[in-house]
Amino acid sequence: MRQLRTFLPVLAPVVLVVLTGVVGTLFERSTEIYFINALVSVSIVVALYLFVGNSGVLSFGHISFVAVGAWAAGVLSVPVEEKPATMPNLFGFLSDTYVGNVPSLLLAALVGGLFALLAGLPLMRLSGLAAGIATFAVLEITSNILRYYERIGPGLNVFSSVPETTDMQQAAIGAVVAIGVAFAYQVSRFGRQLRAARDDAPAARAVGISVYRQRLIAFALSGALAGFAGGLYVHYLPINVDAVYLDLTFITLAMLVIGGMTSLWGAVVGALAVSGLDSLLAEAENGAVGIDLPSGSRIVVVGALMALVLILRPDGITGGKELRLRRLTRPRAAKEGAA
Repeated sequence: MRQLRTFLPVLAPVVLVVLTGVVGTLFERSTEIYFINALVSVSIVVALYLFVGNSGVLSFGHISFVAVGAWAAGVLSVPVEEKPATMPNLFGFLSDTYVGNVPSLLLAALVGGLFALLAGLPLMRLSGLAAGIATFAVLEITSNILRYYERIGPGLNVFSSVPETTDMQQAAIGAVVAIGVAFAYQVSRFGRQLRAARDDAPAARAVGISVYRQRLIAFALSGALAGFAGGLYVHYLPINVDAVYLDLTFITLAMLVIGGMTSLWGAVVGALAVSGLDSLLAEAENGAVGIDLPSGSRIVVVGALMALVLILRPDGITGGKELRLRRLTRPRAAKEGAA
């Protein structure tokens, strides 16, 4: 029972992800894609949680790590013979290199982590609003480089010829990997020190914790997970630079806030719940569920829901806490008193 209590914070999210994958296989392809999208969203939101939830520093720039991961995996996994037609201006080493699906995901994680490490060297000295604005600047810079610099990708064009290998199984495995890494970090010495700095930075510094170093470690690891999620994303459907920009930034932050940004359980629940709602509203915008909503309604509804949660339950629908077993018996003292 004690071991179950210890590992329930990771077992519960994993079981929820596996159940989502199993249920998704029961539907036709037109509906199955929404389940795959939800599982990829879990990977992105868990990556965001690893830094934001443990550090308390809000980041608007994590989608830039998703973007560079998607670009790395996408460019490297397009067959060499097809690159001149779709990406004629690539650097020579990118044009002549091809890797398979799994290596492309690992390289996406590596690129995302290295980029986050470099960006974090100056940014992790900031806190509060300044840190949030600075991370948003990283998103803007990254988006414009990917948009106009065709030596590293398709530029304004849609990624084409990327093998669509992110099926239900791979999306579920990717989400489980992200959850496992996030859990291992939060129970590690580094995770505990960062949460101590989150709760009381002066006290943490007083006992010898380097707040800057702990934030930088979490930022780099979070960037690696985000890059990995970007690899899953680009192998899921053809995307362009706008797909990994403001809309994805808003929706993933909404998922984390609604679920509960200070717990892994909240990140997974928020990602799946908001993904389900977003998919339903997208269908409604197309008139596919008997309701014809105006275009853009889903963003309005999700935004209103996030505002409502922040007003009524600031810690999210999970209370920002991990799922734990309640004791089924009364404390021993209560038993002795009753006797």
